[in-house]
Amino acid sequence: MTETPQTDTPRSVLQDTDGDAIRRAKTLLRTSRYGALATLDPTSGAPVASRVGTASDFYGRPVLLISGLTAHYKALQADPRCSLLLGEPGKGDPLAHARITIAAEARFVDRDSEEHQSLAWRYLNHNPKAKLYVDLGDFRFVVLEPLSVSLNAGFGKAYALTASDLLTPQNPDLAKAEHHALEHMNDDHIDATADYARHYCGAELGNWRLASLDADGITIVLGDDMRRIYFDEPATVPQDFHLKVVAMAKTARIALSDQSN
Repeated sequence: MTETPQTDTPRSVLQDTDGDAIRRAKTLLRTSRYGALATLDPTSGAPVASRVGTASDFYGRPVLLISGLTAHYKALQADPRCSLLLGEPGKGDPLAHARITIAAEARFVDRDSEEHQSLAWRYLNHNPKAKLYVDLGDFRFVVLEPLSVSLNAGFGKAYALTASDLLTPQNPDLAKAEHHALEHMNDDHIDATADYARHYCGAELGNWRLASLDADGITIVLGDDMRRIYFDEPATVPQDFHLKVVAMAKTARIALSDQSN
């Protein structure tokens, strides 16, 4: 079955989807910590928008942590159709800054499942303040299964993406290797992560740490600042994580050394 991008944007104003657009959309998803969730009120059917905390699972599906006391929790239980807007405005006109809208279907995760534990670990790496309520009984993780993606990268830069553009291929062995690889880097190679930030992102020196790894690259964080760094080629086997982060560290170290001389 062929995926057809769904968008309300007239086809004539859409740009051809290319690698840069896909990477821009993935970056917005992987580095977002909050967004606006649109649901349908189960009583009136009217659209309702709420601010929610966000992260993503290993494959790039948006993940929410929401309370059963909220209106959008009840709305998603009644009708899983929803839409998530991601993208943080910067200085100047907020409409000039990139954002994505992900049309999706919501899936609630069983609190007693292995998936819940995996999502909790990943979510808290991105949103550490959620430790205050992640264990409360009325909170549940909700995974959004993307149906289509609209990317607006600024004026005159509109794109219609498919779900497969946003997601990485299923690879359980690679997903299982993330936890060990990330903990190893944060415990023993924090200096390398600081070099990544300076060389690949042009960021200031600081106690950067890894927030996540996936097949496409790594996400690093310092306080409220989250950055995305992509591998030259996607990882396909667990050993790739080690090879790629070591090669990146070497490249960054040499480049930074040359700059200081």
